[in-house]
Amino acid sequence: MKKHLLACAILAAGLISATAARADSPQELVDSATLTLENMMEGTEGQQAQNFLHKARAVVICPNIFRAGFMIGGEGGDCVMAARAAGGSWSSPAFYNMGSGSFGLQIGVQDAKVLMLVMTNGGLNALLNSHFKIGADAGISVATLGAGVNGAMSTAVNADILTLSKSQGLYGGISLSGSVFSSDSNADLAYYGNAGDAREIVVEMKASNPGANPLRAMLTKFGG
Repeated sequence: MKKHLLACAILAAGLISATAARADSPQELVDSATLTLENMMEGTEGQQAQNFLHKARAVVICPNIFRAGFMIGGEGGDCVMAARAAGGSWSSPAFYNMGSGSFGLQIGVQDAKVLMLVMTNGGLNALLNSHFKIGADAGISVATLGAGVNGAMSTAVNADILTLSKSQGLYGGISLSGSVFSSDSNADLAYYGNAGDAREIVVEMKASNPGANPLRAMLTKFGG
């Protein structure tokens, strides 16, 4: 029995690792993020997200967050973050990884797109740390948008970070609590050549790549 459970755990871990592996290149991740943003701005929930995006300090886009469970559960994926400049334009993206794990009697596999709207400077500064565990910082409030989004408006208005997810074409209320958000300096370096840390990229805007222009244009279109 123990051997069987161990085999299941290894299988689940392998699924997470294989499916949630980073995109083939940073540019591919940026392109996927651009398409994801456009897709998630559709429908009623997308319109609600647009309203918040107009006021957001920054945005995190995760095109493919993979969740799996069979005795061992977990999630993981790659993300990009861009911040708004004083003039209303958007920065080039910094690269991040998101992952978490949990143990329990779980069965299921889910592939979700995730959008995080960073509404305050406090939320942005928290995400700019090299490692940020969502829900662990009592000073940073995180609200979930999605199914039943209208009922969450009062909570969302004062939140530092708002999250919205879409799985298999449907919006939902996937919880990111406990997920660890970590900067990917290797991807930053590969994409920009001489990039500094995430703060220098998205706040000080010291790095740029023409390949990110479609993403920046999409952010301006929906949250200009």
